[in-house]
Amino acid sequence: MAATNADLPYDAVLVVSFGGPEGPDDVMPFLENVLRGKNVPRERMFEVAEHYQHFGGVSPINEQCRRLIAALQAELDQHGPKLPIYWGNRNWAPMLDDTLQRMADDGVRRAIAFFTSTFSCYSGCRQYRENVAAAQEKVGRAPRVDKLRMPYNHPGFIEANADHLRQALEQIPAERRGAAKVLFTAHSIPLSMAENCKYQRQLTEASRLTAEAAGHPDWELVYQSRSGPPQQPWLEPDVCDRIEQLHGEGGLDDLVILPIGFVSDHMEVLFDLDTEARELCEKLGVNLVRAATIGTHPRAIRMIRELIEERIATERGESPERPALGQYPANHDVCPVDCCLYTPGRPPGVGRPAAASK
Repeated sequence: MAATNADLPYDAVLVVSFGGPEGPDDVMPFLENVLRGKNVPRERMFEVAEHYQHFGGVSPINEQCRRLIAALQAELDQHGPKLPIYWGNRNWAPMLDDTLQRMADDGVRRAIAFFTSTFSCYSGCRQYRENVAAAQEKVGRAPRVDKLRMPYNHPGFIEANADHLRQALEQIPAERRGAAKVLFTAHSIPLSMAENCKYQRQLTEASRLTAEAAGHPDWELVYQSRSGPPQQPWLEPDVCDRIEQLHGEGGLDDLVILPIGFVSDHMEVLFDLDTEARELCEKLGVNLVRAATIGTHPRAIRMIRELIEERIATERGESPERPALGQYPANHDVCPVDCCLYTPGRPPGVGRPAAASK
């Protein structure tokens, strides 16, 4: 789908991500950004800070965003559409408002955004849209920003994950491989957030499709990285709790963990899986192989280009193919007004938050 820039409805691509500290002095200011307005005890903030200091105060997420952007820019330069890529974060430099100001200064009028989150929930989609809107309001004459659809069931997302799952399984001796357990993990969220979005359904479907594509039927979806007060219910089971259960039931010799809910190996992956889960498995005598996130897998990068091309065609009034695997159609391009609403502190099942116009 070749096109000249003059033919395109978009002037640029905007990668929107979470952000992370890039040195010890960044950690506390970063966490204050993340937790601003949330009722989180200071002691908990210090506890999380230690996770970062364990890795020199550096989260890998920013560097992995740079690699993703470099790979995507090369993909667009080679295959089109030839659009510049900008990058803005929610919680750390480059901040979204600074990026949108630079885009405005560069003459960008309309951008298409890729969120480094592939599943629908408040923190993974709607909050990013709110962040963009707040940055636009701060900048004033900021470019319009449209988002790409969530690609949890796009063939490229499944193929990239299945390739990484096969690579992980191949690290287990052939005679034991069929009995290996696969745990797909995702960031836990409060039940009151989960009940007003399709997060669980999408994760379950993506996990099923990935396991089927890799030809490995023994899998489960579990969660990690929960926070919040103990009395607030969050999605379960926790990955480490489930490992202990499986070991107690007997027969858990080999385990593969694939963090399907994450685009890159950021701090939650490094600490909760590569540190805590690995230490638990070593204690229990379980052979753990951790599969990679999609990161800059060539099929994942091509998927982003295909999503951009798809949205360009839609904006032109065409009817592009919108590929999706499994039992659900491709996710919507434009989020409904009441999509992924969340009121912090609301108990699950106690009314729904009022829809806010966007």
